[in-house]
Amino acid sequence: MSNPSDSTPAGSSTDSNAVSDAQGVAEAEALEAAEDNFAITPDILKVAGVVVLGMIMAILDTTVVNVALPTFMTDFGVEDYSTVAWTITGYTLALAAVIPVTGWAADRFGTKRLYIAAISMFTIGSVLCGLAWSIESLILFRVLQGLGGGMLMPLGMMIMTKAAGPERVGRLMAILGVPMLLGPIFGPILGGWLIEAVSWHWIFFINLPLGIIAVIYAWRVLAKDKPEPGESFDFVGMLLMSPGLALFLYGVSSIPESGTIMSAGVLVPAIIGIVLIVAFVFWALRKTHPLLDLTLFKNRDFTIAVIVMFLFAASFFGAMLIVPTYFQQVRGESVLMAGLLVAPQGIGAMITMPIAGLLADKFPVGRIVPFGILTIVAGTVGLALNTSPDTPIWHIMLCLFVMGLGMGFSMMPVFTAALKTLREHQVARGSTLINVIQQIASSVGVAMISVVLTNQQKSSDVLMAFMQMTKDVAAGIQPPEWVAKIAQTLGDTFQQIAMSDLAHSFEVSYWVAVGCLTVTFFVTLLLPRKKMEAPEGADSSAPVMVH
Repeated sequence: MSNPSDSTPAGSSTDSNAVSDAQGVAEAEALEAAEDNFAITPDILKVAGVVVLGMIMAILDTTVVNVALPTFMTDFGVEDYSTVAWTITGYTLALAAVIPVTGWAADRFGTKRLYIAAISMFTIGSVLCGLAWSIESLILFRVLQGLGGGMLMPLGMMIMTKAAGPERVGRLMAILGVPMLLGPIFGPILGGWLIEAVSWHWIFFINLPLGIIAVIYAWRVLAKDKPEPGESFDFVGMLLMSPGLALFLYGVSSIPESGTIMSAGVLVPAIIGIVLIVAFVFWALRKTHPLLDLTLFKNRDFTIAVIVMFLFAASFFGAMLIVPTYFQQVRGESVLMAGLLVAPQGIGAMITMPIAGLLADKFPVGRIVPFGILTIVAGTVGLALNTSPDTPIWHIMLCLFVMGLGMGFSMMPVFTAALKTLREHQVARGSTLINVIQQIASSVGVAMISVVLTNQQKSSDVLMAFMQMTKDVAAGIQPPEWVAKIAQTLGDTFQQIAMSDLAHSFEVSYWVAVGCLTVTFFVTLLLPRKKMEAPEGADSSAPVMVH
């Protein structure tokens, strides 16, 4: 017989092994659950597809119209460029007016219903634009388009954030960034091709099949709405913020045309807009449920992320705006070719954006975004050093590719940093606030770089004389005496000096963008350098179902 004392160690070993096995199983299950939290499921990808399709429609349409302005002038018999420019300005102001209302409307009616309504309004507006019989009717229908298009971005961010949950939001926001990258690249290409192959009407008609597909797709994929309207609509806030924002952006958008901030066409609407916005701030801080929830700025991480986003959008998008213009004015490329030459920027961003989305879910954004901004700075410095008319094209394309790499590491991680700080019930209002600020930033950046470029060009008498002569010769009229005098004095060097001054104006504009991006880099150092935890009230274990 065995000694009882011998059986004790064996029993203990068995128990110990059992405990060890149980711990191993528990750890394996915990690891599997953690991996599930980060996994992008097919259901989430379907939701992402709905949002991306809507974003492609809105962003493509914005960039496609840019190349059609000369065609509008010819077809509608409009001589004043500023008149046809209202087809863009009207759309932008409609975006600005409707964005602040989106958060309340999403709470009141549900994101699914509102998203389908926004796509429908955008599609109807597109068809009406294609049927426009005058420049005035086209501007009116562009405003209708903007009312639908303005809600697509904030609603898309809400839908993506709720579908992904805090652990997946980085990669899902990277997916949302795809149309934001592809729109500026393929918009001019698509617009130029449609106008040349068919007619300008089809830059709008093309949205009809896309809109029908998007509505059906959204209806089938998005979960049923369960709105919980508990807040009354802030009519006072709307009457202050929406027109205030629209007037401010109108004033800022008028700066390039006026050439100075001090003109009445800029100052009057901008000052009235600022007064209304400031009045809204005081109103919002006193009201329990304002149109825009400014109390979100009490969150330090959210505030820093929004500041970085503002500076980034203003400097980067302002610089990118003038790249196609450089190719057309300095290098003599067509609109279609200029669009193709900008493509390396989008390719670079598409390479790094998915990587940045994955990293943003697992590492602090404060360790990702600064690297991205420095990469953009390097690419922009390269552009500033390569504006000469005889610079090899591949040099410029390489700089654009580097900028794209940096953009992929910067843009969506910043959005992720802001959204990760929000509780579930704050997502709608936070997304709306972010989009309002981004709209302001883009307008300010575009105006700033445009004014720098315009003023630099106007400072060169030789360049102004050359541009005037080119315009007059094309129109078959005699150039003014002052132009002829400058041309006669400079002789064979007239065109060479003019093109050199033109290239220099782009160089100065790029250096201004470099300065703004450098400031942005130092602000990114304030972003969280420790992993951000899901805020209290957010479910970090599973995706939040869209409702």
